[in-house]
Amino acid sequence: MDTLEAQIAAYEARREQLERRHLGEWVVFHDDTLAGSYESFEDAANDAVRRFGRGPYLIREVGGDRPIPLPASLLYQPAHAHA
Repeated sequence: MDTLEAQIAAYEARREQLERRHLGEWVVFHDDTLAGSYESFEDAANDAVRRFGRGPYLIREVGGDRPIPLPASLLYQPAHAHA
């Protein structure tokens, strides 16, 4: 199994527990283990890089897999808008 796939599987195996204890927080999984929980993505990413270098590791928002409604202006921008 790919290392990232293993981290995702470890997250999925603990999803219910994570949603009870860390809903809305960001978690880091490394070596199939919960390495920490954080208030922001930036905190999670900074600590993961400091501790594990380039990875691989998984950073995911607990409960963040629900669709986030976005305004149409963010969903579609013509290519010429970026020129």
